[in-house]
Amino acid sequence: MHKIVSSVVLTALAGSLALAYPAHANAATAVANASQQSAAAGTVREALLRAHLAFLSSDAVEGRGTGQRGGELTVTYLETQAAAVGLKPANNGSFRQPVKIAGVRSLPQKSSLGLVAGGQTLPLQFGADWVWGPGDAKPDHTLDAELVFVGYGIKALEEGWDDYKDMDVKGKVVVMMVNDPAPTAAEPKRFNGAGLTYYGRWTYKLEEAARQGAAGVLLIHTDASASYGWSVVQNSWDGPERFQLAEGKLGTGLQGWMTDASARKLFAASGQDLDQLRAAAEDKAFKPVVLNARVKGEARAEVRTLNEFNVAGIVPGTDPKLKDEVVVYSAHWDHMGKQGSEGDTIFNGAVDNASGTGALLAMAEQAVRNPAKRSQMFLWVAAEEQGLLGSAAYAAKPLWPIEKTVANLNLDSLNFVGLVKDVSIPGSERTDLGAMAAATAKSMGLQVAAAKPDLAGGYFRSDHFSFAKAGVPAFSVGAGHGWVKDVQASDAKQKAYRARYHQVSDEYDPNWDLAGMVQQAQFTLNLGRRVADAPNAPQWKAGDPFGKARSAVK
Repeated sequence: MHKIVSSVVLTALAGSLALAYPAHANAATAVANASQQSAAAGTVREALLRAHLAFLSSDAVEGRGTGQRGGELTVTYLETQAAAVGLKPANNGSFRQPVKIAGVRSLPQKSSLGLVAGGQTLPLQFGADWVWGPGDAKPDHTLDAELVFVGYGIKALEEGWDDYKDMDVKGKVVVMMVNDPAPTAAEPKRFNGAGLTYYGRWTYKLEEAARQGAAGVLLIHTDASASYGWSVVQNSWDGPERFQLAEGKLGTGLQGWMTDASARKLFAASGQDLDQLRAAAEDKAFKPVVLNARVKGEARAEVRTLNEFNVAGIVPGTDPKLKDEVVVYSAHWDHMGKQGSEGDTIFNGAVDNASGTGALLAMAEQAVRNPAKRSQMFLWVAAEEQGLLGSAAYAAKPLWPIEKTVANLNLDSLNFVGLVKDVSIPGSERTDLGAMAAATAKSMGLQVAAAKPDLAGGYFRSDHFSFAKAGVPAFSVGAGHGWVKDVQASDAKQKAYRARYHQVSDEYDPNWDLAGMVQQAQFTLNLGRRVADAPNAPQWKAGDPFGKARSAVK
């Protein structure tokens, strides 16, 4: 009964919001007239997008937090609206796909875990010097494990690189650097040159250590290699709760980080020079180094298991030969929920990512009215802010066969500033989606924003990446920054958002000009329609490592 009442209330509120925020008809018309494809895909309605954005970022849904009441309200709203626009349930009559998640909180005050090096226990303080917790959703671990330095912790056969060579690390705790090896004069393109590869992401390193059978992982933090300060790590691990998947391929029993200063103390007490080992690890001939050190003691944590939900709806295809293939549009519905007890406690997440969530609902309305040859799925994933958990769970147990999923187009933090002359499509160049996106942009009178080296590994930090890892051509559609009007003021507005990112101040403003957001949503829908109607599905470019995953599932 509770869910039925919630659905009625949410539907009524959405309707009132639609009436409260009338359409910016001129902007919508301009976008529609710019593209012949819009006639086929349908024209995204600004009024509908605005209504969804306003509600999803309102205090009523409490910041859409994982494991919180606001998350459940959001899922109820999404499944109600998906049904209202005419999407078909994607999961055997349900719009919901359960995602089993573990909420983890380390308990250093009840633990005895420590590092012993050269026969001496190092005086490390949890939070200030190092952080740790379980990676396998289990509350208690007792460890007495040898430490092994494995350089960057990378095993990349296409690069001729193996940091684990000649070493069995089963039952050991591996210590490693983040980022990936720098290019050299002799090999300027190794590991994508100046750009970061997935091998450089700390998430990969945890995954590889688990594949190698390690008992645990300790990552060495520096501001430069991580691209953020130690406080970011400390706040993530020393807070009330972290989340991880509670089923499927889980991580090592122990996962954690240590500061650079702590690592130096550890290596020195072990009779090693950290700088010398770092330099040695830049060479593919590097071999693991066993440290005269151990991790000893008990690591305790509180663990609770909960079900979150992805929400997914289908627009069936019209072509008998192509309708069993699908194009997936995705956006994450979650944000950071309610935190703290004083002042403004709601992290509304208007731009991140009520904008993408609302845009998908507005796009779905048009897709239902204008079906394509291939089927189309609209997918709202859970727990992106916790490490792409919802999309990872979907990729592990897809509602549509992965081998029949031809593309994923993701939306995360849309343009709230105004109309632009360009569109950003980073990562699309890895597949045929790049050429299709460029053609779509041209048809809409847009330019493609100049590509920049991916120094921080942005391609690996949004939900499309879960699809890419599974072999599906995928990328996130960016906003572009070639403002049509008030260039300086628009630049200032965009830059000012950085101070609101992941803060309680990321709130909806009814005075926002959403013409650029509609434009971005329209481009995504038009591109999806181009893919859905194309005679051939997009493919990965030759040699791309994620293309191998595609070949494996065919």
